[in-house]
Amino acid sequence: MFRLSSGVASASRWGLPTRPAPLLRVSASRLTLSGSSIPELSIPRTFSLPSRLLSTSTRQLEKCCAKKNAESKPESTPVPMTSRAFWASAPVWRRSSINTLRCLIGCTMGDFSALWFLQAFYPGLGMSTIMAISMASGLTTSMLFETTLLRFSRDKLPWGAAARTAAGMSFISMLTMETVQNILDYHLTGGLVDVSSPDFWVAALVSMGAGYLAPLPYNYIRLRRYGKACH
Repeated sequence: MFRLSSGVASASRWGLPTRPAPLLRVSASRLTLSGSSIPELSIPRTFSLPSRLLSTSTRQLEKCCAKKNAESKPESTPVPMTSRAFWASAPVWRRSSINTLRCLIGCTMGDFSALWFLQAFYPGLGMSTIMAISMASGLTTSMLFETTLLRFSRDKLPWGAAARTAAGMSFISMLTMETVQNILDYHLTGGLVDVSSPDFWVAALVSMGAGYLAPLPYNYIRLRRYGKACH
């Protein structure tokens, strides 16, 4: 219990009338001033937010979560593939182009390296065997290249997760790319790798361009319709 006695001593010193100071009683739930006309003040033990504020916050949270889920999921009502709107998504084209380019780099490194090595050191294998081995080499280097990118790029995946993600890429896309590249390369150069010939480099650029364009619509469809990318 506390007594509020401010100014009492000064009043008695000068002969002024004084009256007892009101007592301040503080309890867990009430604040009262005895000897005064101030009404009792109730102090609530708990506080509750207005229901309108709570409902507004809940709606905002649900709206935010719904937006994130919609961005990570394929369209709930698919647009027909025959419609112009289906093929008019610039972000999907950009993402598909990047994925296809990464696949092209990985496939080309293994494919042309194997072609050059086998023709230089094992020419007796025959062109059909050499090109088949080269295609398998291109698929392997594509997976290794993608695994390395997933490990050291912004994804920062562990080696195991990066390898599983690379292994889950669309083999239809990679096989299409490899097949088109090798068919054109064989048609233009006979499958011979001659780095000193300008014709070889022109044929290589043409086959790489065709290999890039061949699976691009397929990668776009997978990403647009199902939310799946080849990488």
